[in-house]
Amino acid sequence: MSVLNAEARSATTHLAADADEPAPVAVEVHGVHKWYGAHRVLDGIDLTVAAGEVTVVLGPSGSGKSTLLRVINHLEQPTLGHVSLGGEPIGVRWHRGRLRELSERQILTQRGRIGFVFQNFNLFPHLTVLENVAAAPVATGLQRRTEAEQSARELLDRVGLGEKADAYPRQLSGGQQQRVAIARALAQRPGVILFDEPTSALDPELVGEVLAVIKDLAAGGTTLVIVTHEIGFAREVADRVVFMDGGRIVEQGTPAEVLDRPRHPRTQEFLSRVL
Repeated sequence: MSVLNAEARSATTHLAADADEPAPVAVEVHGVHKWYGAHRVLDGIDLTVAAGEVTVVLGPSGSGKSTLLRVINHLEQPTLGHVSLGGEPIGVRWHRGRLRELSERQILTQRGRIGFVFQNFNLFPHLTVLENVAAAPVATGLQRRTEAEQSARELLDRVGLGEKADAYPRQLSGGQQQRVAIARALAQRPGVILFDEPTSALDPELVGEVLAVIKDLAAGGTTLVIVTHEIGFAREVADRVVFMDGGRIVEQGTPAEVLDRPRHPRTQEFLSRVL
């Protein structure tokens, strides 16, 4: 697997900084609230993710992390606020000064620009590994089948599973299935990839192989938003760490700032329990 080393990634970051031009915004969350009945899950989230940035979201269970990802992908519609990808609202459009919901077809087209890797893989059990990866580009018209299958083989090689192209998901380990899910997310050439606790369903000995693939994506400049409980992994790959509690972002900054010198009492309490 081709992996850019940490020095190369650091040099790229410094070159961008020296240009005195901020990186273009990939994702922007504008004042998002989400209620389920009387239960408020997200409480006024504002978040900006720059292109090429790796943002890791931490927080206790029930803090709204997974819901935030689903709102970014418009799998959940915000109660208030909206999300933009590259400056374009996701799932809605402005009409006479108000946001109107797009059609499901339009939303599916937009969603193709946002990769999503779930906790439990969500592969189609009746399709081979190759077919799982190639399905979306064919269905959305991004590629013809022969092109999609060639691209799928290249992506499977990238995640170290080229020899498993003709296998079915049930024949793979959990770690292998998650790597296929990552290849499937990449197949749509998304502007950002969202990871919802990608190692939580894996046996401990399989976690490393999935994290290695994500590190490769991070080193290559892919825009990533990752919900995880892997603090060491967050420290290693994140450009920015966001800590959520009670549906709010209570603290964010570099890994050194948030993980080594947390300012908010809730962040301090959480880290004291998990480190």
